[in-house]
Amino acid sequence: MIHYRISTAALHAHLFDIQLTVPAPGASQRFSLPVWIPGSYMVREFSRHLGPITARQGRRELPVRQLSKNEWQVDGLGKGPLVLSYQAYAFDTSVRCAYLDAQRGFFNAGSLCLQVEGAQDQTQQIQLADLPRGWQVATAMPAAGGARARHLYQAADYDELLDHPFELGTFWRGEFQARGVPHEFVVAGALPIFDGERLLRDAQRICEAQIDFWHAQGRKREAPPFGRYVFLLNATEDGYGGLEHRASTALIATRRDLPRLGQAETSDGYVRLLGLISHEYFHTWNVKRLRPRDFAQFHYGQENYTELLWFFEGFTSYYDDLFLVRAGLIEEARYLKLLTGNVNTVLSGPGRLRQSVAQSSFEAWTKYYRQDENSPNSIVSYYVKGSLLALCLDLSLRAGGAKGASLDALMRKLWRETPERLLSEAQVLAAVESLGSAELAGHLRDWIHGCEDLPLAPLLEKFGVQWSADKLGLAQRLGLRVGETQGVLSVRQVFSGGAAEAAGLQAGDELIACNGWRLRKLDDALLSLDPKAPQRLEFWVGREQRVLALPLRLPLDRPAGAPVLLSLTDKAPARLQSLRRAWLQGG
Repeated sequence: MIHYRISTAALHAHLFDIQLTVPAPGASQRFSLPVWIPGSYMVREFSRHLGPITARQGRRELPVRQLSKNEWQVDGLGKGPLVLSYQAYAFDTSVRCAYLDAQRGFFNAGSLCLQVEGAQDQTQQIQLADLPRGWQVATAMPAAGGARARHLYQAADYDELLDHPFELGTFWRGEFQARGVPHEFVVAGALPIFDGERLLRDAQRICEAQIDFWHAQGRKREAPPFGRYVFLLNATEDGYGGLEHRASTALIATRRDLPRLGQAETSDGYVRLLGLISHEYFHTWNVKRLRPRDFAQFHYGQENYTELLWFFEGFTSYYDDLFLVRAGLIEEARYLKLLTGNVNTVLSGPGRLRQSVAQSSFEAWTKYYRQDENSPNSIVSYYVKGSLLALCLDLSLRAGGAKGASLDALMRKLWRETPERLLSEAQVLAAVESLGSAELAGHLRDWIHGCEDLPLAPLLEKFGVQWSADKLGLAQRLGLRVGETQGVLSVRQVFSGGAAEAAGLQAGDELIACNGWRLRKLDDALLSLDPKAPQRLEFWVGREQRVLALPLRLPLDRPAGAPVLLSLTDKAPARLQSLRRAWLQGG
């Protein structure tokens, strides 16, 4: 049994002390640390946080030889346990790595626990030690041993060890049952006015709706694929994100987005948090169990490529907000507002015409997770466009498929019928052909691998949703994004093919004035227009300690990718209302 003793003794130095015991090492024993964490497709180089590694066997000190950036070897071993000792710096507040200070601790085992080569399939134990007085522990990893084995946890193998994050500290915790399964919610860093009971009620509704989605169909209700589930939420001043695991999720949200005591309304920030909870919980099925065939076996020392993130992330992103409607947490009109935001996010980026969602999935390691000022011109999000692809497929199946055809039926079909739950694109297309038609499967293939805009408007109209042009701001007319920092207005991004690019504006330019008038915000430029030359703008920009004059003409035509507005069609025929109700409510 591989044993990790993790100590929190050096709180102010943000250091975990780790002691790894290998009971029966080989004559030469190798170790490695993952370079990435499943669910976040970027090489993170966790080994950069490790200090020197020492080894001993009995009373013998043994040299540790480093083989690569994340691999080590100990030679000359005899009989008896091998003990490695090292420290890990933990000051990453994200959900991917590890954090430790006097108020809170958090870690994913992949950033602290060296993998013992050749022993990946053996039982792995984590023993927590030297916790400050009053600190609690939250994790979905099963406890090991009896009452005397305090803070001892056990995983069946190294894969499972990496799939259970730990939250440490003096946090708030609550519990609820969802269809008979115990769920725990842990919140660190919440304000005193935090309404924990409301969060539990709302999370319960999401969980029950999703359990019913996957398991309540037919005569016999199936049990969920976990016996207990844990939400680990870190409330911060500014942050947002989550990472899915097999029986838990790690979340980050801003404190002001949490529900507050005495607050009856549902703020946009709280809706955003509920959408995050819904997203990560849906992953319990879609990516943690049903997963890409490319991920049949994880390789933790290198990138793991797949073209299917449009399905596993994109389809999950489609369902996250949709389940807020189905759980009765938001109204249909509010859902359309969220959907409008996703549509406009994709339309605003010229990169949607240059990269397919299959390419976006494959290149996540180098492009999506490493974005810069040119990213809107070169990439498309497999999350957001993938969610719109799911919408198109759902509406197409409902409008023209067999009786009862929908994306809901497709997801459940793939869950039930995919061998070993290892999915390929060909299996998705075959299921679409079975529920819909060969023609629809061909359209889906084109949507996956092509760069054309999706047929959203005509499909939505069939369900009583009106597609109309929304108002334009000056930034959208010019083709750029701006930001303000400490009173300085500057260009963040310039879209290819727009007037701003043609005029020579570039990311990092400070926008000082327009037509001789000082700018406080971009739309002030419209106040400086000369009625005799209403299209003429001349920006004065600061760039590398120089001031440049950049003239441009204000476009008259509505630019490609201009924002749209989705709304419920007034007095829609009963048939359309019925179709829309089945789509949004899950019929």
